[in-house]
Amino acid sequence: MIDKKADMAGPGIGNYAELEKILPQDYSSLLSPKDTQKAVFAVKNYIEENLCKELNLMMVAVPLIVDVDSGVNDLLDRDGSRTPIQFHISNDHDKNPIDAQVVQAATKWKCIALKQFGMKIGEGLCTDMRAVRKDYFLDHDHSAYVDQWDWELAITEKDRNLQFLKQVIEKIWNVLKGAENYVQELFPQLKTDKYPSLPEKLTFIHAEDILEKYPDMPRKQRETKIAQEYQAVFIYGIGWVLKDGYPHEMRAADYDDWVTETTSEDGRPMHGLNGDILVWNPVTKRRHELTSMGIRVNAETLKKQLEISNQLNFLKLL
Repeated sequence: MIDKKADMAGPGIGNYAELEKILPQDYSSLLSPKDTQKAVFAVKNYIEENLCKELNLMMVAVPLIVDVDSGVNDLLDRDGSRTPIQFHISNDHDKNPIDAQVVQAATKWKCIALKQFGMKIGEGLCTDMRAVRKDYFLDHDHSAYVDQWDWELAITEKDRNLQFLKQVIEKIWNVLKGAENYVQELFPQLKTDKYPSLPEKLTFIHAEDILEKYPDMPRKQRETKIAQEYQAVFIYGIGWVLKDGYPHEMRAADYDDWVTETTSEDGRPMHGLNGDILVWNPVTKRRHELTSMGIRVNAETLKKQLEISNQLNFLKLL
């Protein structure tokens, strides 16, 4: 059995020997390079526009470089294994120097920006975030250069529950499914049995239930099996320690809430208000992550997660 602990730390395949087994040798694109670019930008524009409509977001600009002392940059994982690029800005011959970092994600910045831009409850922001993650394993899914949407919505304490999270996820899934339909209309050759379309409905499943189905598999193998079974899933409760003694995946303590107790449909106690949308990739024959999100920590759950992660020293940045 593959070491479960070694499979928790983050994204990617893990090594190039394994990657060689994953990538197909006979792949060919359904579109020309020119039409591929047209399709990519059509999908990006559709998702950006409709994500803002569905979630009541406005587009904003996000910084690429931040002051180290600001505490705004993100560590990505609770073990601190993926560190940001840091450099010195002499600024006026070192009379007013700044130690700066290239952002890895905009998670903390977005929370500050909600207040800065005066967002009311039910309003939010979205940004086309660019970043550098130098410690990623580089494969067909992951690059050291990041170009992704980051969004944040102002909510109330009453909204911090599993039902609200699922409602938001369903809106996002409708946007993603709509983007697929839109690009297939623009380029009909994309609609083919070779690469089946996404399902209309997204399946929600807790990380504990996946572990119960596949108790001897490490995390990525469990995700691949469940994605193959349902084609598209939202796995929630990522970060809390499961019955086998390991979390489904290591998650940062100061991002999403993975400690809040929830209840399964059959009444079992669960934990976590976060998760990932995964789909079955017919090209690589494995799981493919589309997005990761969750309800943010509050003061109480932040402290709990920092205690669990042995990172209470982070509170000095608040």
